[in-house]
Amino acid sequence: MYDMSKINNLPALGEKAQSAWEAFQKFDQAALADGAIPKKYKELIALAVAMTTQCPYCLEIHKDAALKAGATEEEIAEATFITAALRAGAAVTHGTHLVSK
Repeated sequence: MYDMSKINNLPALGEKAQSAWEAFQKFDQAALADGAIPKKYKELIALAVAMTTQCPYCLEIHKDAALKAGATEEEIAEATFITAALRAGAAVTHGTHLVSK
């Protein structure tokens, strides 16, 4: 269903809404730039978010960026299990709305 080559259509999409596209690019770059939180950790956070949103494009992009920023496969594996724990925890805590006291 997801064709990674479609990511190459981003410039064409951006041309059709240039102002929004340019603003998005600047925001994205600023949000992921090295800062108080180092880039490596920002990319690991981005991976965890991408796992929860299940965006295959974000997973691919941020996996590569995390590795380039110095993340290890072990760190990516731990980020995966943190994501899984939080998703499972959310299901459990939502379950509290389904039972009576």
